[in-house]
Amino acid sequence: MRLKADLTLFFVAVIWGSAFVAQRLAGMAGSVFLFNGARFLLAVAALLPFARFQARAGRGFFGWVFIAGLAMFAGTAFQQAGLAHTTAGNAGFLTSLYVVIVPFVLLAGWGEKPRLLAVIAVVLASAGAFLLSTAGTFRIMRGDALELAGAVFWAVHVVLLGKFATRFDPLAFSLGQFLVCGSLNLGASFIIEGPVWADVTSLAAPILYTGILSVGVGYTLQVWGQRHTPPTDAALILSLEAVFAVIAGWLILDESLLPAQLAGCGLIFLGVMLTQVKNDKSGVELS
Repeated sequence: MRLKADLTLFFVAVIWGSAFVAQRLAGMAGSVFLFNGARFLLAVAALLPFARFQARAGRGFFGWVFIAGLAMFAGTAFQQAGLAHTTAGNAGFLTSLYVVIVPFVLLAGWGEKPRLLAVIAVVLASAGAFLLSTAGTFRIMRGDALELAGAVFWAVHVVLLGKFATRFDPLAFSLGQFLVCGSLNLGASFIIEGPVWADVTSLAAPILYTGILSVGVGYTLQVWGQRHTPPTDAALILSLEAVFAVIAGWLILDESLLPAQLAGCGLIFLGVMLTQVKNDKSGVELS
């Protein structure tokens, strides 16, 4: 069962990594909020038949669902906006920095001091992010800066899930936050982007792939896999999504990395792994 769970999480990492290509295609088309709104609401529709809601949701359910959905909205907005200006591989590795940022969110919000390894991981990952974004020059690309901002909100989202989502039914909580995230994105789209139906149809393939596979199937398999795999091992397996984002970008979009950027990827990956050493808690969820 353990091997099956590990392989399942590995498959999830492949799905999430390759999803950066679909998001990149939507980003190049200039779609941020419409794309995000459509894919998260599609995920709600796909998962809804499998949900079993209790008569009483539990104290604080709706409040924490909204807050988690709000953090997810910010994370997806920055991530998708960044993908209009950076590669799928860059986005995958820079998004994975959320794992490194989590200990410092816990410090700021709950006074939990980070371990020495977490501080070392931040130094390594920061150096890696610099090399990945600049290839060694002193100019940070706009898209990469947006991805870094998104990673901060993903870290906040992970902490919120770890602190509060465990009180409630996991599928119901996820459906709720997906609904909040999708609705906020769709509302922002009508205000900022002024979408038309042609925009939705032109993005049909990326929306279907990320909505059903990345969010719907990926999340469902993640929940099952983590029932049988320790959190630390699960985090390490799922962090491979960054590697698969680079591979998918190379195979499908003909993206490539300079030697300095490859070194940056290695430093980021090392930093992510360091944060998981002897770590009792880890939250591992991405769109």
